[in-house]
Amino acid sequence: MDSEPHGRLDALQSDPYPHYERARDTEGLARVDELDAWLVARDADVREVLRRPEDFSSANALVPDVMPSPAALAVLGGGFGGRPVVVTADGDLHQRLRAPIVRGLSPSRVAAVLPYAAERAAALVDGFVKDGRVELMSAYARKLPGDVIGRIVGLDPADVPAVVHGGHRAEELLFRPLVESEQVAAAEDVVAMQHILDRLVRERHAEPREDLCGELVASLTGPGELTLEHRHELVAHLQNLLIAGHLTTTALIGTTVLHLLRHRDQWELLCAEPERIPAAVEEAARYDSALQGFRRVSTRPVTLAGTELPSGTTVFVAFGGANRDGARHPRPDTFDITRPPVRHLAFGHGVHSCPGAQLAREQLTLTLQELTSRLPGLRLAHGQSVTMRPTMIHRSPQRLHLTC
Repeated sequence: MDSEPHGRLDALQSDPYPHYERARDTEGLARVDELDAWLVARDADVREVLRRPEDFSSANALVPDVMPSPAALAVLGGGFGGRPVVVTADGDLHQRLRAPIVRGLSPSRVAAVLPYAAERAAALVDGFVKDGRVELMSAYARKLPGDVIGRIVGLDPADVPAVVHGGHRAEELLFRPLVESEQVAAAEDVVAMQHILDRLVRERHAEPREDLCGELVASLTGPGELTLEHRHELVAHLQNLLIAGHLTTTALIGTTVLHLLRHRDQWELLCAEPERIPAAVEEAARYDSALQGFRRVSTRPVTLAGTELPSGTTVFVAFGGANRDGARHPRPDTFDITRPPVRHLAFGHGVHSCPGAQLAREQLTLTLQELTSRLPGLRLAHGQSVTMRPTMIHRSPQRLHLTC
């Protein structure tokens, strides 16, 4: 992708909300060239697409914005993966891939990891509480979710930093314009992560354990031999799960703290009345969703919002647009943790709804409990200009400098 179109895409992704508003005000659907898709931004229309997976396939959900160079692709060829994953699968394959993840992220499994998550959250805050300042994304938001999902999956804690780093590099490689040398370096980091995951798969096949990797290995390979194809499939599955499990929650922590501190009255209300934390979690997820949306492709000629779409048409299903739809959420552009609860789409809807939604909510709840109780004077650093990462998949501040 050349620089000018990518610049326009960056501008849209950095602040997509004006585009959503125009799309909602347009009769039918709006065509958005930067996304190379029809934009679906009304709550009712988004829900309709998500209720019709047989008409709107997920096959293109992770189509990259930037195709890696041949040199980077050659490096990736030495890794594992490249197989269907739950986010891009449909029908019976989707159900087969999703079932062990749902079991692995069951309410009891999430409850079991919460004491560890609380311990890690407190320890991370211990690391900066006396400093008087912190860059929250690097010191906290990029660490807690990786530690927690790593624990659930069964990773050795020593491997978590490399796996988290590999996840960030995979996102960069597919969604950021990098020069070839940087693409190759990113691909090497991704492959290093994949080899760690392959080692974990082989260990769990040899010695099963009660963790999510063990659940996946048992579900997808059965009692027989672990083939090379199994290893590719399991690494692809684990990579997708881990990236979804830490990058999205990292983003959600960053945007939540940002908007609470930008709305000082809301932050102070939360400090005074911590029983409002669950409502604050929902409002933050609605107001500035970490996962702004996914692409879908029509499997047959369909009509949506009065717009006729031929078979093979790409639509961008904007959860973030639906969550600012005044037809469902009164005063949609107002951040208000006291608003009556209304079901939002920050974690999707239907067969592809996020199986890790409760885990993300719990980590955000723990974060707000820690910060409001220990650092009620937390503020955005004076003079800081907060830049949002230009992405529709993990929307968050690039950096978040705070004074304690």
